[in-house]
Amino acid sequence: MLNFEIVSFVQKNKFVPSRHLLCAGLVLAAAVGLSACGGKEKKSGQALASVNGEEITVLQLNEEMQRAGVQSSQQAAASKQLLEALIDRQLLQNAAAADKTDRDPKVVQAIERAKALIVAQSYLQKRIGTVARPTKEEVADYYAKHPEFFSNRKLFDMRELVIATADLGDDLKAVMDSAKSLDDVANWLDGHKVKFARTQLARASSDLPSELSAKLLAMPKGQLFVIKEGERTMLISITEVRDSPVTLEVAAPQIEQFLFNKRNKDAADAELARLRAAAKIEYLGKQAAAPASAPPAAAPAAASATGSAAGVNERGVAGLK
Repeated sequence: MLNFEIVSFVQKNKFVPSRHLLCAGLVLAAAVGLSACGGKEKKSGQALASVNGEEITVLQLNEEMQRAGVQSSQQAAASKQLLEALIDRQLLQNAAAADKTDRDPKVVQAIERAKALIVAQSYLQKRIGTVARPTKEEVADYYAKHPEFFSNRKLFDMRELVIATADLGDDLKAVMDSAKSLDDVANWLDGHKVKFARTQLARASSDLPSELSAKLLAMPKGQLFVIKEGERTMLISITEVRDSPVTLEVAAPQIEQFLFNKRNKDAADAELARLRAAAKIEYLGKQAAAPASAPPAAAPAAASATGSAAGVNERGVAGLK
């Protein structure tokens, strides 16, 4: 029985937001606007609505349309939805100013943080500019140099028993060591009233950390092993390992995006390194001091300003079906 601990990665999925979700997404912008609630300013642009005397203009709506990435064919419907969300935001902003929410120290701190991030992101965007997209030759070169993700990609068919991590005691570990099959383990769990769920799944070698993938490939069929993920633990048996190659044609769009994101991240890291080298940085107090061996981490602004470049996974391109 082998024991591995891995970290789960969660992919964000695109979705069409409802009016209430749009309103929630606009709350941050409302919070930033609270700092200027002391006096009304004349807003530029044609007014579309008035909320207790505060105008909502065409320029504001166009800004929200642009940020939401609304397609031309959807603009008519989206404009109505976004206008209602802007009205909701103005109502919240007015109510927050009336009960002095804008003076709450935590709110003031959040506003200052939001402002700092916006300015930092804008600077990085201006400094980095438009990064060139990878060429077809660069994409093909990456494909050729990483056969483990593409031409030699493997698919692991697995059966697993999912239990609470708290139930993984020494007795169960001993059973895993001596069991001939996952069914033997399931029978033991039943006999000892340990709750579990059975599942079947398939994982590609490109979806797994390279070290774990290599260990799985070296295992004999039927080998039992354990993977811990926080409060749950999987007791797993490999039933089959199949070839599942991915062609360059299929992989090319994802490789191109991966390389483009990495190029953006590298540009942001280089700018941060330049600024650090030119700055006088002092760590005040023991708790504020950074470990001497730890390299400087990229600022959150870098991740946002470079199109989620910080999400680049050094394993390569994963998730190909």
